[in-house]
Amino acid sequence: MDKLDFEVVSHALGYLFREGMTFTLTLTVFAALGGAVLGTVLAMMRLSSIKVLSSAASAYVNLIRSVPLLLVIFWFYFLVPFAAAWLMGSKSPIQVGAFWSSVITFTLFEAAYFCEIMRAGIQSIPKGQTQASYALGMGYFQTMRSVVLPQALRNMTPVLLSQTIVLFQDTSLVYVLSITDFLGAASKIGQRDGRIVEMYLFVALVYFLISYAMSWQVKRLQARVAIAR
Repeated sequence: MDKLDFEVVSHALGYLFREGMTFTLTLTVFAALGGAVLGTVLAMMRLSSIKVLSSAASAYVNLIRSVPLLLVIFWFYFLVPFAAAWLMGSKSPIQVGAFWSSVITFTLFEAAYFCEIMRAGIQSIPKGQTQASYALGMGYFQTMRSVVLPQALRNMTPVLLSQTIVLFQDTSLVYVLSITDFLGAASKIGQRDGRIVEMYLFVALVYFLISYAMSWQVKRLQARVAIAR
């Protein structure tokens, strides 16, 4: 440990947070929002009485949850350009870009997990409320929008935020594609200056502090939700 030199970290702080952490946080926000929206749609499909919709959503969720995230990242990063070219009738791969490829990958992957969270939240609402809404003349979508989903979101917010913390940690996997996220930026600096251990220790500390702070806030929110019930 006496040979470690953390001065390289102080010199690289601007680059690490301006380039690396900005990419990581932006990817986390986009993927969390997209995953929550798509996950809600999938949850409603899974709970639908229409067999085709329910089966399709179940197959998607089971498939995604059975495949390693790292493999999904490789799939979309290398296959999306060819799939886009096929859909658009182009003879050459469409350049999607590292950022949007990552957003698509994490959105589709996280949607499967958000789906199960939202499904549990929807099913936690007493059926009497749904039946009362139908008795008042409200349709299925109006009942979902005005009665069920607002309560489900309130109940599931702590769990959704916990999954977002996991998403924040998982975004570091884009490092394998040489994308300059927070871990990727630290790795580049560490390899350039021969201080890879110091950079990885600093990255681990930053991820721990952010994740711990977010987890602490989630626990406080969970306690408030429990009191509100």
